Amino acid sequence: MKKVIARLRQEEGSVESTLVIIPLLVLFLIAIELIITINYRNLDLSYLQSSTSSTALDNSFSADDEVVSFQDRSSGQTLNLLISHQKRAIPQLIPQIPLLLNVKTHRTDVEAIAVLESAP
Repeated sequence: MKKVIARLRQEEGSVESTLVIIPLLVLFLIAIELIITINYRNLDLSYLQSSTSSTALDNSFSADDEVVSFQDRSSGQTLNLLISHQKRAIPQLIPQIPLLLNVKTHRTDVEAIAVLESAP
């Protein structure tokens, strides 16, 4: 019984295991952060495009929206485009590392475009 307890108390290999697990954990967190970032961007783009299309149909704009007009030279018609912008912070899973000191915040920045319908 004493041999079993003595064998369990030995900590040989724990330092080597820690040296392997720490880089793997950092790599895992970086991969998960990239997956979260891509999913946030895709979700934000989908919601913003839907919102911009609805706003263009209703002709109700917010202060952040831009309206760009293009004039057709041959027919004289005007094409109006609505451009919406959205920024959102994403969660940061790994602490600030020295290689990324220039990056202050992690965020998504998406833009959506819709054609403004004019009344006949």
